[in-house]
Amino acid sequence: MRSAALRLLFVAPECHPLAKAGGLGDAVAALVKTLARRGHDVRVLLPRYGWIDPVALGARALGPIRVPMGGGVEQYGALWLAALPGGGSVYLLEHDDFFARGGIYGDGPAAAGDVWRFAFLSRAALQIALEFDFVPDVVHVHDWPTALAAAYLEQLRPSEPVLRRTASVLTIHNVEYQGRFSAEAWPYLGLPADQLQPGRLEDLGGLNLLKGGIAAADAITTVSPTHARDMQTPAGGHGLEAFLARRASSITGILNGVDDEVWDPHVDPFVPRRFDARDLRGKLACKRALQTAFALEQRDDVPVLGIVSRFAAQKGLDLLRGALPAVLEAGEAQLVVQGAGEPALEQFFAALGRRYAGRAGVRIGYSEEGAHRIHGGADFFLMPSRYEPCGLAQMYAMRYGTLPIVRATGGLADTVSDYDESTGDGTGFVFLAPTEAACGAALRRAIETWYVRPAHVAKLRRHAMARRFSWDDSAARLEAVYDSIVDRPAAGAHEPAPKDVPNRTRRVLG
Repeated sequence: MRSAALRLLFVAPECHPLAKAGGLGDAVAALVKTLARRGHDVRVLLPRYGWIDPVALGARALGPIRVPMGGGVEQYGALWLAALPGGGSVYLLEHDDFFARGGIYGDGPAAAGDVWRFAFLSRAALQIALEFDFVPDVVHVHDWPTALAAAYLEQLRPSEPVLRRTASVLTIHNVEYQGRFSAEAWPYLGLPADQLQPGRLEDLGGLNLLKGGIAAADAITTVSPTHARDMQTPAGGHGLEAFLARRASSITGILNGVDDEVWDPHVDPFVPRRFDARDLRGKLACKRALQTAFALEQRDDVPVLGIVSRFAAQKGLDLLRGALPAVLEAGEAQLVVQGAGEPALEQFFAALGRRYAGRAGVRIGYSEEGAHRIHGGADFFLMPSRYEPCGLAQMYAMRYGTLPIVRATGGLADTVSDYDESTGDGTGFVFLAPTEAACGAALRRAIETWYVRPAHVAKLRRHAMARRFSWDDSAARLEAVYDSIVDRPAAGAHEPAPKDVPNRTRRVLG
């Protein structure tokens, strides 16, 4: 049964195309657009980072916002409201000291300041309900940067009648990143003293913002069914497995989807020639253009391996250290790489590009257009993650007929079917153990299939391109989670504030 219309406030540090550091930005944007299309009033609270121009977005100023923090501190900012492309709205929270800087997250010593920045963002989410005319049925928070919004809602519900029917959902996109900070920030958070204990925010003498959100949220989702199980185990919980297991009945794994308006080779403006499963001549043209762009030899007969990734231990790219040089040395495949991160991995891939010029091309950094071109032109996509809560890149790759080579973990296990040599069925090449040997064997199996069983490669491509990972399916499952926690009046009408509650709506400026 489809959910009745709800008021939904997403609180997130990223939302494409305004701010994106990774898959979180894509997922938030796609869910907002899909839920809005399904009839809900969906708004996102996002920092107004220095590169976001509210005037250029056609935003209207809603006025100043006063956000009470702990220790008698009051932070003042400004709030803007704009429409999002494709549906939904965005509140932009302006505070130059916190957000008018380069980057979404702090690096190095500057990362310690993120607790103040994102605590302010999280508390401001509730202030929107108290001071502006939008009281959500659900506050939906994402990862550690906004997990505290669930704790603030839990704190305020008993004393603020307008919030008594508002529920909270926490989505964990990556449980490894938990928002651990020094306890010196505790007074600033302004939460009750009983929150600073091991069952809540306290963690090894410091603060763990994700842990606090897990304890406070009315429901918890994560981005694939397998990851929902994995993160309750020592291998996948990153220290929170016992804590998450205690909340197992509140956790739902909902697979992310693919935004077909952005990732579709038939309409993609970034690829040199568009194509679909019925006519793959455009894919060959994309391969040739990719070879040219990365200064590779023009060879149709040699498979191109693609990588678009953060260079981090999670991504398992070090598992390629043994197999990749051997494959390139033998001339069995070509390689294109786009990514950045850990210096050792940057150096490894840069060295491959220098050593195997004409066979390997490497670009350190990220480009949205470059990502689309690699997905469109490569033959195989390497994603040997040690763990991957969901992963979007392997879904994009399949959409473009680029066969993923992945480890069976999290969302990779939920989305990629291993090649069956006896039938040619499957959508990619899957290995189990997080070892160089297992990863290398999967890579060699894919390359062997390319040369020995080309008909199977064609069949795998057809199967991969036929897979659909719909955000509508994801949204429907999320609506079921909302319905399970929202005490909604008949017909979905939002209950007005009780008559004895003073009017907290601030006049909209402009």
